[in-house]
Amino acid sequence: MSNILGRLRHRRTGPADQAPAGETARGPRTRFGAWLGRPMTSFHLIIAVSALLVMLGLTMVLSASGVYSYDTDGSPWVVFGKQVLWTLIGLIAFYTALRMPVQMMRNLAFSGFAVTIILLVLVLIPGIGKVANGSRGWFVVAGFSMQPSELAKIAFAIWGAHLLASRRLERASLREMLIPLVPAAVIALALIVAQPDLGQTVSLGIILLGLLWYAGLPLRVFVSSLLAVVVSAGVLAMAEGYRSARVQSWLNPAADAQGSGYQARQARFALANGGVFGDGLGQGSAKWNYLPNAHNDFIFAIIGEELGFVGAAGLLALFGLFAYTGMRIARRSADPFLRLLTATATLWVMGQVFINVGYVVGLLPVTGLQLPLISAGGTSTATTLLMIGIMANAARHEPEAVAALRAGRDDRVNRLLRLPLPAPYVPTRTEALRDRLRTNSERGKPAKSASKASPRKAPSRRKPHTADRPDRSARHHGGARGSTGRRARTLEGQRYG
Repeated sequence: MSNILGRLRHRRTGPADQAPAGETARGPRTRFGAWLGRPMTSFHLIIAVSALLVMLGLTMVLSASGVYSYDTDGSPWVVFGKQVLWTLIGLIAFYTALRMPVQMMRNLAFSGFAVTIILLVLVLIPGIGKVANGSRGWFVVAGFSMQPSELAKIAFAIWGAHLLASRRLERASLREMLIPLVPAAVIALALIVAQPDLGQTVSLGIILLGLLWYAGLPLRVFVSSLLAVVVSAGVLAMAEGYRSARVQSWLNPAADAQGSGYQARQARFALANGGVFGDGLGQGSAKWNYLPNAHNDFIFAIIGEELGFVGAAGLLALFGLFAYTGMRIARRSADPFLRLLTATATLWVMGQVFINVGYVVGLLPVTGLQLPLISAGGTSTATTLLMIGIMANAARHEPEAVAALRAGRDDRVNRLLRLPLPAPYVPTRTEALRDRLRTNSERGKPAKSASKASPRKAPSRRKPHTADRPDRSARHHGGARGSTGRRARTLEGQRYG
């Protein structure tokens, strides 16, 4: 591989003695680009970033929850122990999703979503679902709580990606693509609103918007869905007294600084106390009952206090790398289902990060959404790891990764995890036929235009046309490249046509 890259570099730049003076300065950048171009880079990136986030999350949960655990249970390890247990469950789910064949995932998509709808109905029944923070949205078994709405988000994302990918390949009409998806989303959203849970409603709305956007549906559908989600969130925010008070305290922070605005105010104090480098890990004071839910919704404030601006910025940079990796996997995937699901999952995780950090720093009203993989929250951590396992599975199914692994290229991570060989993506007959017809039409247009130029004219009149003919051919090939580029921009909002 290095010999091939060397020959290509030599062919592009010429001999070494003729290279420009700045060529050696571009060597490391070229090596970094070569590393990014390796077949398994996406897989290694998503594994590494997720591992760093999980370790940082466990460390901060231990630091932020000790005082709360000691006050409520007499031991500083209770919340941390539950978080470790749920992380182990999430790692099992991650490994299961990593090994699961893509076709099996698609076959189980609808049944999994139907089961989560049943769970959302059961959690509303008094005596089965438990009320916490004004919302009946938890199952509590043997002291462990579980939110079915977290599972519903995962199931809806998988089923929605499967549905839209299948029907788009079948060239279904707009009505056929929206009728199963939007009513199902409305049912799930209505059940979550009935709990009521503003944070999970917004999160599921983000998933719905991501599916509609990355599937390339018309802009009017996306805008109308966005308005519906915003109006629903606004109505839900003002329907309950404590949520309405949160919105009012966000609009006027000084109105109720000791009441509804107390958490947001104390979070900003903690961030300010941290300064640039922080007070040191475990040395923060906000968690000593000055900041409620310091280990959960407002753990980013504890990170800012103990690790300072440097630690908070480093965490955001880590999430930025996660976003780059997720969109890289989606961009390089050949399977439309994996492409749509990975892009939507990346938007969902980053949307939760934006909302959580936004209300901690005071840019948004408090919604109760957790910081993925960082906040203490069992079901949230487990389901996020499950989705990251699906993203890692998609990274192994990139065409170059499939070719490398099936050709016998050794990969230590795959060997360590004992993963099976990924199956190459096989287009459907409809997709293969459409691509073949498109290719033939693109190849036939220049030949047809060339054949139309009749040689019966005089040579003196033929010369201007032959001079113009390469320009027309260049324009045609440029148009072909432009149409190919537009087809490849599905993940960037290509409109459905």
